[in-house]
Parts: sequence; C-alpha cells; structure tokens
Amino acid sequence: MKRRPNIRNKYILLGDLVLIVISILGSYALRFELGPLFFQYLPSAIWILVTAIIFKPIIYYLFGLYRRMWMYASVQELKLVVVAVTSASVVVSTIVISLLSLHVFEGLPRSVLVIDWILSIVFVGGLRFSLRIIGDAKATGSIPIKNGERRRVIIVGAGDAGALVVREIQKNPQMRFLPVGFLDDNPAKQKQQISGVPVVGKITDLPKVLENYKVDEVIIAIPSAPGRVVRLVADICRLKNKPFLTMPGIFELLGGSVNVSRLREVDITDLLRRQPTYMNEEIIGASLSGKIVLVTGAGGSIGKELCRQISRWGPSELIMVGHGENSIFESLLDLRENFPNISYIPFIADMRDKNRLTQIFHKHNPQIVFHAAAHKHVPLMELNIEEAVTNNILGTKNLVDVSNDFDVEKFVMISTDKAIRPKNIMGASKRIAEMIVINAAIENKKSYCVVRFGNVLGSRGSIVPIFNRQIAKGGPITITHPDMKRYFMTIPEAVYLVLQSGGMAKGGETFVLNMGDQIKIVDLAEDLIRLSGLEPGRDIEVIFTGSRPGEKLEEDLWDEGLTFQRTIHPDIYQLTNQSDYYASDLADIVNELRDFATNGNILGILNIFDEKIPGAQVRKTPPADLNTIN
Repeated sequence: MKRRPNIRNKYILLGDLVLIVISILGSYALRFELGPLFFQYLPSAIWILVTAIIFKPIIYYLFGLYRRMWMYASVQELKLVVVAVTSASVVVSTIVISLLSLHVFEGLPRSVLVIDWILSIVFVGGLRFSLRIIGDAKATGSIPIKNGERRRVIIVGAGDAGALVVREIQKNPQMRFLPVGFLDDNPAKQKQQISGVPVVGKITDLPKVLENYKVDEVIIAIPSAPGRVVRLVADICRLKNKPFLTMPGIFELLGGSVNVSRLREVDITDLLRRQPTYMNEEIIGASLSGKIVLVTGAGGSIGKELCRQISRWGPSELIMVGHGENSIFESLLDLRENFPNISYIPFIADMRDKNRLTQIFHKHNPQIVFHAAAHKHVPLMELNIEEAVTNNILGTKNLVDVSNDFDVEKFVMISTDKAIRPKNIMGASKRIAEMIVINAAIENKKSYCVVRFGNVLGSRGSIVPIFNRQIAKGGPITITHPDMKRYFMTIPEAVYLVLQSGGMAKGGETFVLNMGDQIKIVDLAEDLIRLSGLEPGRDIEVIFTGSRPGEKLEEDLWDEGLTFQRTIHPDIYQLTNQSDYYASDLADIVNELRDFATNGNILGILNIFDEKIPGAQVRKTPPADLNTIN
C-alpha cells in the first residue's frame, strides 16, 4: 500500500498567503464587480491585505492550523478552522477600522470584511480538506481489487464503531472485504446508508440476510454490546457455518494486544442462561438504614459487594472484619471513594479469636451481622482439614456466641449448596456451621438465618476468572469432567439474596435462591470462549482432567425429604421441616471437632461428619492431589 502524501505545513503557509491575497481582492471584486469603485477603494484593500498577511498567519499558528496532519482531518478540524478564521477576521477588522478612524486611509466598505470572512473559511478549509481527499484517493486507489475477489461481509451495529469499520475497509482494499450491509435494531437507522452501505435489517434478521446477500463473513462492531447479542450472532454464525469477527473496544486497542487479550470483556450475567433476580428495595432499606452493621470476610468477593450494597442504605456504622489486611485495605479505599459519608470501621481479626471478636462487639455493639468469612476452596480444604474445622465451624460458633452475648438483632450466615449431603470437607464444615446458626436461632429465639446458594460467577477463585486466564493464554481450558454441572449466580445476585433474607428473617430459616437449572461446566466454558469472539476446539481447546476429590457431578440445594415454601420474594424460597438442623448434642459435637482438630485427629473429624450430617460421604472421598488444584 502506498503511503499517504505528507504535505509539509510550510507549504500550507505559502498556500494561505496566496489565498489571503485572493480572498481580499476577491471580496472587493464581488462587492464592486471590477467597476470604477473597485479601483477607487483599492488603497483600503491594500491596507487590509497588508494587515491580513501579517496577522492572519500568526493567529492561524496560535490555533494550531500549522501543526496538524490534514490528511486525517475530521469534523473537529473543521470546527477549528472556523474558529481560527473568525478570530483572525475579527482581529484584522478591528485593526483596519482603527486605522480608518485615524485617517490613515479613506473609504472602507464594511461588507468587504464579511465577504472576506466567508471566503477565508472556504479557502482555508478547502486547502486543508483537499489534502484529506487526496490522501484518501491515494490510499484507496493503490491496490485495484475486483469485487469478486473480496469477501462479502455484514456489519452488526450501525453506530460509530460500525461506521469506522466500513471506512477502514473502504480505505484498505488489501483487507479484501466488501461491506454489503449493516444490521441494527434502531428503527431510525433502517433503510439508511453509511458511507454508501445500506442498513438492511435488524440483528434478528441475520439468518435471512446471510442467505439473501451471499455473505462470507460477519463483523460484530458493537464493542459495548451485551453478551446476549454476541451470543445470538455467534450462535447463528455457527449454525450457518459463517466465520465472525468481534471489533475490540478502543481501550483494548490502546493496550497493544493483537491476539486473544484484545477481545471484549464478557458480561457475566449472560453466562447464567436465565434472567438475573431482582431486589425488593423496600424490605432491605427498612432493615439497614441507620443501623450498626458488621460484615465478616469484608475483603472477599461477596463481603466486599455486601459492604458496597449495604452502604447504599445509609447504615450509621459499617464494621468491616477480615483476616487479610491487603484485601480489607483495598475494599476500604473503594468504599470510601464511592460512599464518603458512611462511617467505615475496619478490623483485622481471625474468627477463631473469640476474645478479639468480643472486643470489637463491646466497642461498637453491632445490630446486624452478615457472616461471609469462610474457607471455601474444596481441594485446599481436603488438604487442610483442621483449618476447615477451626475456621468454618469454630469461627462461626465464636461469632454466634458473641452475637448472642451482645443481643444482635439479626444474624445472616452465607452458606453453600455443597453443604447438602456433603462429599467434601468444605461442604461438611459449612453444614455444621449452618446447624450452629439454626440451633442458636431456635434456642435463643433470635432472628438468625442461613442463606444458601451455588457457585458465584466472577468471585475470587471461581471458575470464570480461571477460565479467563486460560483463554488469555491461548488455552487450553481444563475441566474435571464433561458431565459436571453446577448452579450459578452472579455476585450482585448473591448479595441481593443475602440482604433480602436478612430483611425477611424471623428466626431459624434457611433461604435458597431459585437459580433455574444447573449448567454444565463445559457449556459455560464454551459460552465464555464464544463470547470472547473465539471458537471452542479451533481457537481454544477444552480438555478434561478427571474429577477431583470431594467433587460431585451435580449439586443440591436441599436434602431429600425437605420441602420448601415461597416467600414474599418470588425468587427466594424457605426450607421447611428442618428437624435435622437441630441437634441437642450440637455443643458436644463442636467440642469433639475442636479437640480432634487441635490434636490432628483427621479420622475422628471424618467420622463425626459422616455420622452427624445426613447423607454425608466424606470418608469415601479419596485423598486430595495438589496437581488437580487450578
């Protein structure tokens, strides 16, 4: 491809000087039609000419008209030309009228100054934009390609990005694309044209357009498009066996990446394959406004989002408790930036340190507690059984006891679907923690409840960030088993559920979210690949590594035999008949687990889990393998 011509600005300056002369003399000629009056007023024309030649180039320079590459001129440059010429004309007119008032010369037709302003805009702008026209002609005319040698493309999106795509294709014929039409859902754009390319329908018309226009390829030119739009286009292209490209956003382009990492960020909610749940704000607001609220695990994905959502409702104090100082510090910075009027009180504390918890409660007397602190990674807990017991079980027991001592109004514990008929240490430890909360609610007649949900998309350590890292590296994506299924929800959904449940809790409830059907992990991985503009198997390989210790192929949200009832929120259910959750000997169970964890008696811990938790099969789980941990 030939390079665009680079016209030096000194030549543009010379052109301006010539055009200044032509503009002023032309103004007089237009005003007096080269008659006797033209020559009569010629002395004033010379004074205007001298003034303009001195001052106009200086003003043009000050406005940057000699520091731009005009072969890339746009509407912004046109505005600049108008402002610069107008300013120069005002200065010249002021000087000339002042000279006239001093009788330096006689006679000045005022209309000439207006005509000169108009001609100057035409000449100065025309000179510069002619360079743009010449540059485009040179660039597009260097490689003659017949239409039959080009791939016919449809552009999805007739906005700024789509227009940019068409212009670049037209300027760069070596790309061998021929744009035949746009698809856009905006009714105002239907049957319109952009750079000579018509809008031929809506995005849902893509199957018909692919056939009617003999399309070879599809370009998605909506960098900000939601994932459902990209999914729709990708699915249609896959069915019709048509390749598609995704235009990256400007920030990805500025990053300098040219491979996988240039792709658009996927909207997590489009991996759900269902509509996200909504929030009943009236209930939440009434339960949080003006309250002293404490959140454990405040530096984690769920805890941080909890703090952010709670802040919206104006608590009198928000106490952030976490074990990792870095995560608490980062959360605190983010919250103070977005909610500067909220009183945040951060504490670095271990849930296993009951004395530390007592100090915190004694100092601030929280009214509502959200318990999000826990060890959650299944493979790691298989290797650190004592830690799962001391943190997830004993830590919860400490927090519940201190909450009872200080008469906390509401206590909401976050649990997991892995607590149902657990096959792993993490799930079993969370089930005992659930029993601690429910028992305390029943025995003390407190508004304590458990909130149970499945995997959270996008949370720290979850599969979506892992898959994204693997995609960014070019693959492969590793999945343990092709039939592995899970319930999924987004971080905001998880937090909505927790806050709603806290508002509805009367005491002893276990709330679950209606999360639709379980999603196969392999389907989610393939969705993520396609939403990134790639093709599974071709661009990113998916491989299976074998199930890990403690993993189920499918999860449950409640035990067999239990029923559920609807709540005032249509997407939240409450479990009934929870007799298995109440254990008169729970204090003895917890004490035994404490002793076994302290002494490193793993077998004793496993026996208690399988004997005391309905349907538990923890002892049958094979030993963990470090190589299976992503």
